[in-house]
Amino acid sequence: MPNLTMLAIPSAALAALRADTSGVEHVASGGEPLRCCLRDATAGETCLLVNYAPPLPVSPYRETGAVYVHADRCDGPADTTYPMDWIGRPQVLRAYDERGWIHPATTTHDGRDPLGALAGVLAQPGVVEVHSRNIAYGCYMFRVTR
Repeated sequence: MPNLTMLAIPSAALAALRADTSGVEHVASGGEPLRCCLRDATAGETCLLVNYAPPLPVSPYRETGAVYVHADRCDGPADTTYPMDWIGRPQVLRAYDERGWIHPATTTHDGRDPLGALAGVLAQPGVVEVHSRNIAYGCYMFRVTR
């Protein structure tokens, strides 16, 4: 299995998102996927629902969408491995080439073997990164590189 790195929203982008007053404050009921630390929120945590554009080169496929982050600075993910809270959740694996265009290797996985599914997509010629996305809502979850 290749070495895969799961990347949360970078700290500089998080600071900008937290400073933008268009975010909506939300007290977590528990289970909201936090893109700052790649885990589920626990009940009572204060979060923001913000618009985020994952890093891609300028292309027709660049998107902005709603994501949850902690309202206050957090320590980020404990490591760069697959988020433990999210194992078992089906996801869309949106593959991108070096231009920032969606690659035909884009697929879904059923949550049982996310690392195997990611490795398979990243092994395809021309794929430089993958964005894991919520299968029902299409929301960005995190970025994966080799």
